[in-house]
Amino acid sequence: MELLFALVIGALTTSGVYLLLRARTFPVIMGLTMLSYGVNLFLFSTGRLATGQQPVIGTASSYTDPLPQALVLTAIVIGFAMTAFLVVLALRNLSDNGGDHVDERPDTVSPPSKQQREQEATRK
Repeated sequence: MELLFALVIGALTTSGVYLLLRARTFPVIMGLTMLSYGVNLFLFSTGRLATGQQPVIGTASSYTDPLPQALVLTAIVIGFAMTAFLVVLALRNLSDNGGDHVDERPDTVSPPSKQQREQEATRK
């Protein structure tokens, strides 16, 4: 079970890093999401993979550690906020630059700016 869990964490982390290194915004967002899932599973596994144990100290001879669960819940909220921010940032980049590349490429032709479109409209 632990080996399978470690392989899943490794697969999520490697594919998340691979997608983060892409030059388009959607794969970057998906890569960040997959990387955060891998980190969440890693944090969850630090509390030992045990089933059927009590979550409260003192009610049984062995208990599960509640700290990793609290960390994962906090990381889920922060990951959701970062994903929402990146989606808004990607949409803004798409509307401003007319493309979804993460970095500005010199070989691509950028669309005219709002000021250039207004000047063109006043000439006509």
